[in-house]
Amino acid sequence: MATQMQVLVRLPGGTLFDGAVARLNAVAQDGAFGILPNHTDFLTALVPSVLLLTQPDGAERTFGIDEGLLVKKGHRVEIAVRRGIESADLETLHDTIGDFFDTVEDDERVARSALSRLEAEMVRSFAGLRKEPHP
Repeated sequence: MATQMQVLVRLPGGTLFDGAVARLNAVAQDGAFGILPNHTDFLTALVPSVLLLTQPDGAERTFGIDEGLLVKKGHRVEIAVRRGIESADLETLHDTIGDFFDTVEDDERVARSALSRLEAEMVRSFAGLRKEPHP
């Protein structure tokens, strides 16, 4: 009987966690759940919440995650989330998440603004092409 599972937590831009875990606690749309190594295989959608991973030595890793997908197959669990960050503990998680997500939202706002300017410039360029006389 296995006493650990391999867990991989992925973000769009990289890996947030990859390692051995003895227990996993997460939250799906229908509530919180836990997974042990010999748990049945399954797939579930995760909601923005706390992901708690207990390593084989008893150390706990705490993550604030956005919505995502969890797939357990055998002794491997793969989790894909849009955004996530690790925090030292539950007490500091709220502040860590707030700071991180605020920064991400600011970056996204700047990117959307730059894209809007680029689109407007393209429209002006195409409009200018229509005004030029054809030979």
